[in-house]
Amino acid sequence: MFHKRTWLFALLIITALLLAACPAAQPAAQTGGESAAEAPAQEAAAPAQEGAGEATAEVDWENVDPSGQTVTFWYQHTQEREEALQQIIADFNETNEWGITVVGEYQGGYGDIFNKMLNVLNTSEAPNLVVAYQNQAATYQLANGLIDMNPLVNSPKWGLSEEEQADFFPGFFNSDIFPSFGNQRLGFPPNRSMEVMYYNLDWLQELGFDGPPQTPEEFKEAACRAVEQPFSKGVGDAPSMGYQLSVDASRFASWTFAFGGDIFDYENNRFTYDSEAAQAAMTFLQGLFNEGCATLVAEQYGDQTDFGNGRLLFTVGSSSGLPFYRSVVDEGAQFNWSVGPLPHTTPDPVMNIYGASVSIPRTTHEQELAAWLFVKYYTSPEVQATWAKASNYFPVRQSVAESMADYFEAEPAYKAAFDLLPYGVSEPPVPGYDFVRDMIEQKMAAIMDGADVAATLAEANEEANAILAEQMEGLQQ
Repeated sequence: MFHKRTWLFALLIITALLLAACPAAQPAAQTGGESAAEAPAQEAAAPAQEGAGEATAEVDWENVDPSGQTVTFWYQHTQEREEALQQIIADFNETNEWGITVVGEYQGGYGDIFNKMLNVLNTSEAPNLVVAYQNQAATYQLANGLIDMNPLVNSPKWGLSEEEQADFFPGFFNSDIFPSFGNQRLGFPPNRSMEVMYYNLDWLQELGFDGPPQTPEEFKEAACRAVEQPFSKGVGDAPSMGYQLSVDASRFASWTFAFGGDIFDYENNRFTYDSEAAQAAMTFLQGLFNEGCATLVAEQYGDQTDFGNGRLLFTVGSSSGLPFYRSVVDEGAQFNWSVGPLPHTTPDPVMNIYGASVSIPRTTHEQELAAWLFVKYYTSPEVQATWAKASNYFPVRQSVAESMADYFEAEPAYKAAFDLLPYGVSEPPVPGYDFVRDMIEQKMAAIMDGADVAATLAEANEEANAILAEQMEGLQQ
């Protein structure tokens, strides 16, 4: 993993150096001592396009003309979501007053897009708009590859009024502001989702519970009972299971939040994977495994299948999976189910909110403005209502809820999750979190396999902060 991380970081530096060597581009943020001419990536890199790389902080946006621009938008959506997004794009293309044309392109999953961006960042091959998680945006910005969207958001001519800005859920609106980069806004949220606990209500009642567990102790009691008492409507030949854990960095964060902690200290800018809450959360999960009340997810989305067949009482996953859970239940054991917060030790739930935003790579100011105008349209209340219903993501604006009453009634599980939005927190938007995620997932798997919790998390925390320090050192060069 270290070699992979080092290679990616080196690639970013190389890209920055290539820009510094290009007459049409401003110097990038990082200017190491290597010669770009000696870098093997130079031959593969396209020349920077005219205007690319110009600083955005001092741009006179009010006098930039976006008329006639074409905006290439890289996204990861497929099937119904892609169809809905393409319709939104078509509507914008037909109605915008500047003659802007947005061209939406599926470019694979998040990881595929991340890897492609590392190869085209700050070149003429870069898209004008790209989906990106916050940690991915932070990595792009190590090479000064994105614009700060704050001046556009606050522009009297092109931006959002104070009333419009106040309509966004605060946690969503502020999630793309990066203290590590001088509070630049490196993305803008078109949607969000949340980690929730999926539960089989009918089975819980057979086990003697009136509703979903609220505390870890109740969760453990129900999960262990489910192993001994299979669901009466269960189908298939899988064993009866209480909880299936997917080894995932977001799952680690969600359980730590539920135990009253965090995985990052924002005041001191460091990871805290060895905190008391993280240790308590992992000790609790390890105990479930030791007592046979939890198992690992054996294959991708296998927990959804087992849940739908009535063989699995609890699973934890993204609220964006609600349509898929509904489908497997309808095709499987057909029972009453819903979602709720993870069992928690805190007075109120603490929900892990996440979701990719859209970022604007540095191109020409005209294209950058045109991309922003599409983002502004994409996040307008009417379009947000359409997108939320089609995608099952949460809208990012509070006023949208008023137009979704019929959807809430038809999708009660979605409404249950929506009502938890005020309790949301986020994972750290810091450079290198992709690499930290890989590392912590290995540590999490080791713990579930019996490794010492305290020692493993101490080692994980040291490695996570070493990765962060390496990334931040590159930023400061």
